[in-house]
Amino acid sequence: MVSSEDVPLIVLAGPTASGKTSLAIRLAERFGGEIVSCDSVAVYREMEIGTAKPTHEERSLVPHHMIDIAWPDEQVTAGEYSRLAREALAGISSRGAIPIVAGGTGLYLRALIDGLFPAPAARPELRDRLRRRIQTLGPDRGPAHLHRILSRLDAAAAAEIHPNDVPKVIRAIEVSLAANADGPGRTPMREQWKQGRDRLTGYCILRLGLNPPRARLYERINERAAAMFGRGLMEETSRLLERYGRDCRALGSLGYAQAAAVLAGELTLDAAVAQAQQGHRNYAKRQLTWFRRDEQMHWLTGLGSETDIVEEAFRRVEEFLRRHRDSLPQ
Repeated sequence: MVSSEDVPLIVLAGPTASGKTSLAIRLAERFGGEIVSCDSVAVYREMEIGTAKPTHEERSLVPHHMIDIAWPDEQVTAGEYSRLAREALAGISSRGAIPIVAGGTGLYLRALIDGLFPAPAARPELRDRLRRRIQTLGPDRGPAHLHRILSRLDAAAAAEIHPNDVPKVIRAIEVSLAANADGPGRTPMREQWKQGRDRLTGYCILRLGLNPPRARLYERINERAAAMFGRGLMEETSRLLERYGRDCRALGSLGYAQAAAVLAGELTLDAAVAQAQQGHRNYAKRQLTWFRRDEQMHWLTGLGSETDIVEEAFRRVEEFLRRHRDSLPQ
């Protein structure tokens, strides 16, 4: 009998548009798995076109978890994601299925597997000051300005947080300034992540990472970003803005932010598409920077939809499961 300490867990990570959804579904179908999404935008209901979440048809093929769990005006923190995703993992393993965590939000994945660190208390006055700076500079320049501040304080933390995720950027600045106050021996945020965390236990983990050739990845990103606008992103954003308003945090994500700017008369449609494409390409770079730090990652150098990559993933998972079975007490 397999004990709770011997549950195999597959993690499939990689940059946006690298084919994680397709490969995760193939793995789940082949090995009897259920998928736990690790995407900070796919958690929101009513946001379909701009999130590139699995379609309803894809979700009907195998069970999916951690998709459509919150409304756009609700905040899903990394800690909340970790708690709910761990509950999902426990449920999957209790049914005898293999949990497959698939996504590209590095902070969520780190919270799930490595846990979170005990951070300093919030500083409301600092948060208000930073938010006022964004308002002064405007929605186009403000988030980038704050992200540059974080880059000067803690470059590694900045590389791991999307510039448009203003709440996380503000929190990281808050943590970094608190660390700076401790003087020369301060502990950077990235080092604090390693200390005192509630790590995931009870699983043996195989980590697979998709790393397609850069030119092919960028081509896919450009095609997908343009297709989102062609499939009705403007209309979807308009409905969301009417219900939640432009200050809704989720609507600051890539694609939605550019569509909202078109609706406000701040960008042309062509400029919005180009800006969304560039933003997604920059995001892919940051995702790869994050995941390459993981020394346990097994890299697959192609797209998740390519036959040779699917076959290589199958082989690695089969070897992993065989080693896992061989290690169990007879």
